[in-house]
Amino acid sequence: MSVVDSSFLRKVALAASEQTLPRFRQKIAIDNKYTVGFDPVTEADREAEVAIRKVINEHFPEHGILGEEFGGEKLDSSHIWVIDPIDGTRAFISGLPVWGTLVGLMIDGDARIGMMSQPFTNELFYTLGEGAFWSGPEYAGNGGQVQLKTRQTTDLSEATVFTTSPSLFKDGQREAFDRLEAQVRLSRYGVDCYAYAMLASGFADLVIESGLQPYDVMGLIPVIEQAGGVITQADGGPAEKGGYIVAAATPALHEQALKLLNS
Repeated sequence: MSVVDSSFLRKVALAASEQTLPRFRQKIAIDNKYTVGFDPVTEADREAEVAIRKVINEHFPEHGILGEEFGGEKLDSSHIWVIDPIDGTRAFISGLPVWGTLVGLMIDGDARIGMMSQPFTNELFYTLGEGAFWSGPEYAGNGGQVQLKTRQTTDLSEATVFTTSPSLFKDGQREAFDRLEAQVRLSRYGVDCYAYAMLASGFADLVIESGLQPYDVMGLIPVIEQAGGVITQADGGPAEKGGYIVAAATPALHEQALKLLNS
């Protein structure tokens, strides 16, 4: 495999932002993927994925690609790039800057390299497999670059939990989330991929979501793990498969959350 470096991830992020930013907070057409309910998709989603695929194919033509908008190619490859061009399209069309572009590299089934780019705030959360990092506007003397480290929270009573919306949990999952929410210190809703970025950055402790596709989480898995966190399915299975996902700042907190959710 050719070396993937931060400059490549920045090139991917730039290619996507050239399609998303000019359309953000603009009046653009919104299509609905669902026949029942509402799952929005826009020209920005589609064009950003096209741009990302072009960059990947130019640099790694032998690699596979799986994207939300245009499906898969070369999926028998040991190296597969997984793309969500706009994670949080609902936020995007609502003018809220908590959406992001997710790109992850899966090697032999494991998420190894990942990034979340938020171009409106000029932030990049990423890992190349050794440590997780944030880069963005300089403030508080950080030089625009910080190594990410999860908060060392080990008890639910001290935890902040994020989810997109409790209404997305169905049947027993909703009851389980309500039990957990009753025990944590603070809960916040509706921040999509930015929730995972804040967990990796040490500002939140748990992210719990259901019904995720692999592209919703692949770019985030290695960022959380390299920052010291744990992310799996609620039954302990691999997060790479999506589904019912629990991300936690520490192994101890992850264990507590899974025990409560599965009780």
